[in-house]
Amino acid sequence: MTAIPLVFHPIYSQLDLPVRHRFPIEKYQGIKDQLLSLGLDESAFHQPEALSIEQLQRVYEPLYIEQLTTGKLDPKAMRRIGFPWSQQLIERTLTAAAGTVLTAELALSHGKALNLTGGYHHAFANYGSGFCMVNDLYLAALSMLEHSHIDKVLIFDCDVHQGDGTAKLAANNPAVYTVSLHGEKNFPYRKQISDLDFPIAKGTSDAEYLSTVEQALGMALSYSQPDAVIYDAGVDIHENDDLGHLLISTDGVFKRDKMVFDACEQLKLPVAAVIGGGYQRDIDALVGVHLQLFKAAGVF
Repeated sequence: MTAIPLVFHPIYSQLDLPVRHRFPIEKYQGIKDQLLSLGLDESAFHQPEALSIEQLQRVYEPLYIEQLTTGKLDPKAMRRIGFPWSQQLIERTLTAAAGTVLTAELALSHGKALNLTGGYHHAFANYGSGFCMVNDLYLAALSMLEHSHIDKVLIFDCDVHQGDGTAKLAANNPAVYTVSLHGEKNFPYRKQISDLDFPIAKGTSDAEYLSTVEQALGMALSYSQPDAVIYDAGVDIHENDDLGHLLISTDGVFKRDKMVFDACEQLKLPVAAVIGGGYQRDIDALVGVHLQLFKAAGVF
């Protein structure tokens, strides 16, 4: 049994989507099932309770949150998000965001914790985009900052798509330091300015990529001097990902994740990790790549 807390709710994979929809909703349950089959006990998993509308409105544009949660958002704004509206979508969104906040809290008390979803980094204060409605990473950072011993949080985002919403949200908050390693020629086409940005060229493979991660991690930890880290471990960098355009192997994903955990452990920094993006249509193969995060963390 692992001592590392994992955060999961069945609703992560409960969303009725149109046939052939691009979002791999089944992967979250798939990751949990695989972890159980590897010998993990149910007691390793913590179940979040959905955030309230009021909690979100304290941080994000109240009108946007009200329209989003009541189904009154303009159809064009929903198209930008990429999901058809449903009450189930809202419940899932509030629970997934709560999961990342809970993961952040558990990381502070256990040293590290992992959410089996998370990384909704394209959500801004007043609109959603790219399958993201509520920016869970920024909420989790604010949650950590409520603790008296946490003055600076580093959000280290390795998803192949730039964490544009996170960068914008944290732009005027010196307590949240944002770093994004992302595909240079990939969504979002209009990038925001993080504290550190590392654009990665199409076709980049393991050696060059891992060298960039090492450089970015060293700079980020040195410049920000954080008291805690939130890590977005997106696997859409993988060579078989449909949306990534990079050539990173499964072993490359593992080495990246281990590099992040090892660096945080060396500095005794609590780290909250989310699984981020991954868009292979083969769900079993996709789950296998996401499992590298849990292996690198020492969960199994």
